[in-house]
Amino acid sequence: VAMMVPDYAMIAEISLFSFGFSAAKVLSKKITSTFKLSSEQLSAQDHYDFGMRAVKTVISAAANLKRDLPDTSEELICLRAIRDVNVPKFLQDDLKLFNGIVSDLFPKIQQEVISYGELDVGIKAACTNKNLLDVEGFIGKCIQLYETTVVRHGLMLVGPTGSG
Repeated sequence: VAMMVPDYAMIAEISLFSFGFSAAKVLSKKITSTFKLSSEQLSAQDHYDFGMRAVKTVISAAANLKRDLPDTSEELICLRAIRDVNVPKFLQDDLKLFNGIVSDLFPKIQQEVISYGELDVGIKAACTNKNLLDVEGFIGKCIQLYETTVVRHGLMLVGPTGSG
């Protein structure tokens, strides 16, 4: 039986074009290169996925961001989608490597600080009500959990309670 490996970059390019990205060719190569380099350089973990499913998730996240932020640069949208989808699942050591990969592929793009307004206030209020410290790391993980629920149908939290 003969099988061919799908061309992830072409599939990503067509998908991005269908969502209205004019720079889809360049962005699709950057997205697929991110996953290729990540699969080669990051540690092997059972919960890491660098295949077509991950590419499609980033494209869906980018499409949602483009719809919500139509005047934002397409490169910034893709960078944010890549980070939103991937950062929550990486171990601390792999996160440093991933940030290096992304900064090499998107060298001129500076990601803006995102304001979560009511969500941030709500998390801090919930911490106060439960007598928990509203440490930035914990709040960041709560926001990552929110971002993950936006782009994924299901998710699993792994690790001891409160470990982040």
